[in-house]
Amino acid sequence: MAASLVRRDKKSTAAHLKADLNWTDNSSGVRQLQELLDSVLNPEKPAADTEALDWCKCLIAGGEGFEEFCKTVRSYDNATLCGLVWTANFVAYRCRTCGISPCMSLCAECFNNGDHTGHDFNMFRSQAGGACDCGDSNVMRETGFCNRHRLRTGENVPSVPRDLLLMSEMVLPRFIICIIQYLRDGYTEPDTSTERDLQKVLQQLEPQISFLEELTKMGGAMRTVLTKILTNQQIFKDLSVGQEENVYAKKNYEKYLSALKNSGLVSVEEKAQSGAAEPTRGAEAGALGLLGAEAPASPDESNKEEDQDGGQSVGQRKRVKLSSTAKDPSIMDSLKHKCFLEELLFWTIKYEFPQKMVTFLLNMLPDQDYKITFTKTFVQHYAFIMKTLMKSQESDTMSNRIVHISVQLFSNEELARHVTEECQLLDIMVTVLLYMMESCLIKSELQDEENSRHVVVNCSEPLLKNNTYWPLVSDFINILSHQSVAKKFLEDHSLLMLWMSFVSFFQGMNLNKRELSEHVEFESQTYYAAFAAELEACAQPMWGLLTHCKVKETQEYTKTVVRYCLETLQIWFDAIGFVDEPAPNQVTFHLPLHRYYAMFLSKAVKCQGLDLDSLLPHQEMLMKIMVHPLQIQASLSEIHSNMWVRNGLQIKGQAMTYVQSHFCNSMIDPDIFLLQVCASRLDPDYFISSVFERFKVVDLLTMASVHQNAVLDGEQERPMLEGALTFLVILSSLRIHLGMADDEILRAEMVSQLCMNDRTHSSLLDLIPENPNPKSGIVPGSCSFEEMLSAVADFKAPVFEPGGSMQQGMYTPKEEVWEKEFDPIMVVLRTVYRRDVQSAMDRYSAFLKQSGMHTTGNPWPPYKERTPLHPCYKGLDRLLHCKTLHIVIFTLLYKIWLDHSNMSEHVLCMVLYLIELGLDNQVQEDKEDEEPCIEEHCHDSWFPGTNLLSNLHHVINYVRVRVPETAPEVKREKDPPPSTSADASNFGQNSRRLTGNWRENVREAQVFSLVAERRRKFQEIINRSSTEASQVVRPKSSSTRWVPPGTPPQLVTEILEIRESMLSLLIKLHQKLSAKQNSLSATWLEDMETNSHAHGDGITAIERILTKAATRSRQSKRSIQEICGKVSPPVAPKKNSPTDKNTMDKDERRQRARERQQKLLAEFASRQKSFMETAMDVESPDAEAAMDLGASEVMESEVLYDCVICGQSGPSTEDRPTGLVVLLQASSVLGHRCKSDETKKLPTTDDEHIYPADTCGAAHDVRLALMQRFFKDSSCLQSVSIGWEGGVYVQTCGHTLHIDCHKSYMVSLRNDQVLQGFSVDKGEFTCPLCRQFANSVLPCRPGRSTEVVSWHMPTNKKTAVLVKEVEDLQEQLGLFPTESNLSKEMESVIKDIKNTTQRKYMDYGKNPGSPDNDFLFMYSVARTNLELELVHRGGNLCSGGASAAAKRSCLNQLFHVLAMHMRLYSIDSAYNPWTRLTQVAQRRDDCLDDERPEVPMLFRDCPSLLIIFVLTMPQPLRKEHFICLVRMLYNLQYTQALASLSAKFSPEERQAWSTSGALKKNAFDAEKSYDALLSHVIGELSKVKTVYDVNPEVPSMLSSSVWSPHSIEYSLQQFCLPYLRLSCLLQHHLYGDKLSGCPEVEEFSGLAGCLGLLAPALQPSNPIYSASCLDWTVNAFDLMTQWCSEVTGLSDTQAKKSITLLVQDPQWASPHLLHLPDHYNIIFQYYHKKACTACKKVPKDPALCLVCGTFVCLKGLCCKQQGICECVLHSQHCGAATGIFLLINASVIIIIRGHRFCLWGSVYLDAHGEEDRDLRRGKPLFLCVERYRVLQQQWVSHTFDHINKRWGPHYNGL
Repeated sequence: MAASLVRRDKKSTAAHLKADLNWTDNSSGVRQLQELLDSVLNPEKPAADTEALDWCKCLIAGGEGFEEFCKTVRSYDNATLCGLVWTANFVAYRCRTCGISPCMSLCAECFNNGDHTGHDFNMFRSQAGGACDCGDSNVMRETGFCNRHRLRTGENVPSVPRDLLLMSEMVLPRFIICIIQYLRDGYTEPDTSTERDLQKVLQQLEPQISFLEELTKMGGAMRTVLTKILTNQQIFKDLSVGQEENVYAKKNYEKYLSALKNSGLVSVEEKAQSGAAEPTRGAEAGALGLLGAEAPASPDESNKEEDQDGGQSVGQRKRVKLSSTAKDPSIMDSLKHKCFLEELLFWTIKYEFPQKMVTFLLNMLPDQDYKITFTKTFVQHYAFIMKTLMKSQESDTMSNRIVHISVQLFSNEELARHVTEECQLLDIMVTVLLYMMESCLIKSELQDEENSRHVVVNCSEPLLKNNTYWPLVSDFINILSHQSVAKKFLEDHSLLMLWMSFVSFFQGMNLNKRELSEHVEFESQTYYAAFAAELEACAQPMWGLLTHCKVKETQEYTKTVVRYCLETLQIWFDAIGFVDEPAPNQVTFHLPLHRYYAMFLSKAVKCQGLDLDSLLPHQEMLMKIMVHPLQIQASLSEIHSNMWVRNGLQIKGQAMTYVQSHFCNSMIDPDIFLLQVCASRLDPDYFISSVFERFKVVDLLTMASVHQNAVLDGEQERPMLEGALTFLVILSSLRIHLGMADDEILRAEMVSQLCMNDRTHSSLLDLIPENPNPKSGIVPGSCSFEEMLSAVADFKAPVFEPGGSMQQGMYTPKEEVWEKEFDPIMVVLRTVYRRDVQSAMDRYSAFLKQSGMHTTGNPWPPYKERTPLHPCYKGLDRLLHCKTLHIVIFTLLYKIWLDHSNMSEHVLCMVLYLIELGLDNQVQEDKEDEEPCIEEHCHDSWFPGTNLLSNLHHVINYVRVRVPETAPEVKREKDPPPSTSADASNFGQNSRRLTGNWRENVREAQVFSLVAERRRKFQEIINRSSTEASQVVRPKSSSTRWVPPGTPPQLVTEILEIRESMLSLLIKLHQKLSAKQNSLSATWLEDMETNSHAHGDGITAIERILTKAATRSRQSKRSIQEICGKVSPPVAPKKNSPTDKNTMDKDERRQRARERQQKLLAEFASRQKSFMETAMDVESPDAEAAMDLGASEVMESEVLYDCVICGQSGPSTEDRPTGLVVLLQASSVLGHRCKSDETKKLPTTDDEHIYPADTCGAAHDVRLALMQRFFKDSSCLQSVSIGWEGGVYVQTCGHTLHIDCHKSYMVSLRNDQVLQGFSVDKGEFTCPLCRQFANSVLPCRPGRSTEVVSWHMPTNKKTAVLVKEVEDLQEQLGLFPTESNLSKEMESVIKDIKNTTQRKYMDYGKNPGSPDNDFLFMYSVARTNLELELVHRGGNLCSGGASAAAKRSCLNQLFHVLAMHMRLYSIDSAYNPWTRLTQVAQRRDDCLDDERPEVPMLFRDCPSLLIIFVLTMPQPLRKEHFICLVRMLYNLQYTQALASLSAKFSPEERQAWSTSGALKKNAFDAEKSYDALLSHVIGELSKVKTVYDVNPEVPSMLSSSVWSPHSIEYSLQQFCLPYLRLSCLLQHHLYGDKLSGCPEVEEFSGLAGCLGLLAPALQPSNPIYSASCLDWTVNAFDLMTQWCSEVTGLSDTQAKKSITLLVQDPQWASPHLLHLPDHYNIIFQYYHKKACTACKKVPKDPALCLVCGTFVCLKGLCCKQQGICECVLHSQHCGAATGIFLLINASVIIIIRGHRFCLWGSVYLDAHGEEDRDLRRGKPLFLCVERYRVLQQQWVSHTFDHINKRWGPHYNGL
């Protein structure tokens, strides 16, 4: 039965079956259909067979055509969502104004059809793929929906007729099971399969899956049917196992079961082993087990892992069952499938997410029932996804596909909550992440290497290195952004505990050990993986959770998190065996547990009003917590002090990444905050001494001038001391988490970034650390950012420096910001590169100089008042008021005053900063809190109390120091002075106890016995025996335990007499800095105005501090006045006067040296400047003699040249010629000129086009081709110029060199292996002097002889005589020049010129390579250069004078070289055009009929003839002869003008003019009156009918205008102007005549006068007539008759065509690039989807030629020809190897010049004046007119090579 059905026609069968099935009793129909399907959809047939697919299409359509069926179904579409699914690289939009979820995206169509004006949106290229959210109100606001999805279309769609989809419901289940069976069959066990096999299976299934995808696109009705089938469990049961008798289906089913076996987290074997012993379920067991036990990587490898390190205390590392609370053991188990959807997803994962399957599954999402089922299925498979991902070779692609799916599911809060409640989504995610990380754990080596029980992730594992974990982490972050889900997470304690153990895997990862002996062999680059992992896996989830802990109501959550943080930290300390001292020379930058703790503390105090103390642990724990963050700060300083150089560059990379803007607020900020918390709660003396000990500068803090440091080298001491002090300043002044509001923070961040450098808007957005979680509220680009920016910065619009780089729009700090808000401390904290701090300071001092606030010397970093501390952190101020710090400050002031080694201005600066901070932040003295006064005993030898203000004026008399015997202090000692002061007696008492092992001085023992004291405090706290401990006077004896190892024995104890207080030291430093003995008078305090203190140098800073001290304490004021009153010169303790003198001398010497250097530099600069001026102003580089001098006083005969290589000056000679550095380039700029001045528009719709037919190049080509059809080839080739396209343009920088010098220069360049931007082999080089790009040398003709004078002299000979002389000159044969170096060089330049352009631009003749051809090319080079100079001068000579173009021009030399070459060709006298110009010939009839005629004179191009004459006549040409040539040719040009004009008249007008002119023929000036001449021309040309009747349709267009005498005169002048301009320019270059400027209206008369066509008398106001310039040597009418007869004498066939040659129009508008639209989006939307004309595909990198609008593929392999890609090909074809292309997908322009290319920049900028290369930001872009003008200017003036610096070879690959 089925067989017969199969054979029948598909359509009729389908119709027949459909009818059967519609009966009420449809059993026979059902049976028939099933049988048919059994035979059609037989999975044993190969999948590639499309027969089955065709049957399905027909059956589903039920007899009608499939297309019509689709249409019908679509009409019932009830979907309200767009749901368009796209894959990677698709261009989509995101609007932050309309989005609810940060992942919201829209397709271009929905975006453009919605209204988003004024919104914050951007365009982006999808990374992983996505789907359009238009219409989904869960994800975006309804106001943003497009017109189509705004209307709820669902309501008014008619319901679907039952029979329409009936067949689909029957056929599709069979079709789907068929696909599933193919998938089962194609799957092989992982060990045997390879990527390739899986790919093959998928390729074969391509059509089937595409068919499913097509079905989903039919709309809601079909999706409902599919959902039913995919989710129906019964259908699955019936079909999945397969019928009993079908062996094939059975086999497949078994394959499927075996594939399922290992899909759970726990493999089947492990289950069997642990089946008996059910693990404990308590949270503790789970968590602790976790910390101890590591898990095998994946079930298959469990056995291999067993004994790998069995000897460990951890024992057999069996996996602990992780789901500690085991709410849902099913996470662990293998999967079981209940419907098609589940199995389809399973295979999708197994086959590593094939794109088609993903798209199909996503296309179904608009169906709500499907969406919920699918999400549950996805969650159920989550563990399996993770396992597949880890094994995958292509994890990147797979990650993108996973996220493509998950982001659609989890961005929806409702859905996420639903799945969290129903399917334990959170448990699954955390468990899966834990499992994943467990696969790559290693033992931590931090602290106690042997016994450490802590495990960390190994950053060099591919899992971390390749970011394989990110899809899972990103899903986790995504669901935590929903409040309801985050709350569930925070309420579930066991989950939190699990999460903490996950975070602890990252605690202490990527440990760095300092290399002490030799450089590390292999620099591992794993650090970036570590930073990325901490940011993504720890910090971002943390920020996500923090956003939900903002209000009082969420206090409990914070408390819980803080509690678990502390517990986990304690576990960690125990695991690494940490007691109190960190291991030396180790640092890890990764402490996520500390940072969680810190950030939740900060949030609790800032937003939830919790009391800090309730969240803090006991003191001992705080001491431990403080250690590692402090270690990082000290290591940062060590790294910058080059103590880690042997670890390679990567350690610097870590230090930079740690503070970099994307990481700083998850890394350094929490660390510093945590240290601030510890500092505010711990004993300040303990804290300060810890800091100095960590920074290893304890030994340096001695009063002695010489000391020994056990741990640091000499050159490291200073930077480490600076580091320690800077850290203390940051610690006590940073307020980011201690009371600043968010706005203040944003402002401070912005100011610090702007102070380092002016910034573009986008880089500022990037540099301001924002809270990494997208939902945090400070979204970059939100209004607060823009408002803040306009408050602190001014916008600098992009400027264009000619020849400079393109500027971007920049923001620069306002003046008042520099004055009041510049905060160097914030800058130091935020700089990645140290040079940025310097940059900020330089900019600051520039501001001060400019505003006149501080003009002398270098200003110091300004001191900035701080926001008050939040009450919780008040304890932080105690740091500034502790004796230890005061002792350090005192010591350092003393050392700086005495110029001890390793002190610096920076140290002083920080010390003063600390003093000032202390003065500004006083501690309230609470007497009752003070410990009993015994406490004081140990310190009273230094200071009486802890308050800085009172300690400032406390005088210290004697200090006992330990110094080496060699120290200067020893030599002077006789016997100790009597103990008079309290200090001394104290020393006396102590010394008995101390002498045994004092380390440095008594004070030192005093302070840094604190090291020992720290340990004692520790014991004390640990023993909790505080009562006894506090009674003990702190004995110094405890210091016996800490003697630095290897201390040399010969230390002796000396007592120094000091007798200074901090105040007196400050005043002495003031004297030292100002270099005046008594810089402060006794009364200066009264005279001070307080406000002048804010900016200045160290002197100002000291004055500011003294003033503050005086105003805050009377005692200080008294002391200051007293000290100033004494005005004693600073005498150091008996030793430092000589050194003082030395330092003075040294400074003076330095100052003098600096002045000398300045002087030299200035001199050099002025020399250079004058040279540049001379170099650039040379008009044409010969310094033409007659240019500036009258003809009478010409310089001596020879012109001298300077060689820029050997520096000698001399004439150019035959054997040692000098040459000009020139750049030869082919150019088609002239050919792209059009008639009209209006620029052509770039087409942006299908209806717009550009027609190239009206360009100059095309017109000349047509003209030459026409001539060549009818006239003699050799004659044609002398009647026109070529070089409009591919002409050679020659320009110079004006520098000259000996040609032999140049050759040796080239050899040295060739041997120089440095990578140059040019190719020496092609003869390219840069000018040795000005570094301008060049590729040839143009020889200069040897200097002139004395005939110069006569050569220039005006003459009174008659024109007729001159004409005869010219003729004789032409008769002279060209002498071959003698073989000399000069002639060789000239030949080689000619070769260079020929090689510059392509063959096709040189061969226009019938027989290529003939002399005629060569001749044409040579004189056309001259023509091209003249024409281009005219273009550069603006198209006319009205401006006169020198122009920029003239400076680059070297026409004079070029003419000589060309002339020398062209003298080799003599013009055959029989055909010499000169005779036909000047004589009325006898009619020659001897011309053979078969030979083509010469080109008639009226068709010839006058400028070309002029150049030919000049170049072929003997050089140098006398000026009188030149003028003669110009005159004769003007007669011809004028006649051509008349003829051309007459052809434009209507026949009636022609008649009228002819008769009116005939009357004047006999007047005396008939030969100079245009009407007579015009009538004669009309008469002559009318003799033959063909001339005027050829093309009757042209005149009809023009005849509407009536020709008046005035308009005729105007058009004649316009016709002759181009000829006059060219002649005039030529005269200027050959004879150095000045070009006088004139207004445009008088241009004709100006030029005519300049060329001597007009007697000067005629020049005044009366309007001149073009005819009056004529100068006939023979009867004008006869000559004209002769010229006209050449035209009328042509045979009819030729005349018909050739007459168009009469109507020529030599005027062209200046060249332009295309006119671009204002909005870039217009170009982008049209072109980025446009198919390439060659290959019909949408190119990956489309580009546009901005000269002609051609659409090309950049790098497109499809369009390659002979190995050359399309852009390069097009540049050769369109611009003779110069191409300007706009890259559509990048918005930038690239320039191709020959074999090189460069990125030019973009002409489209965003609202902030910035480029958006590669459209990364996707903001709207607008045309920047100035930039486009600059681009066009560089194109027209051929200066791309000079102005753009970064060129590279393109190897024909663009």
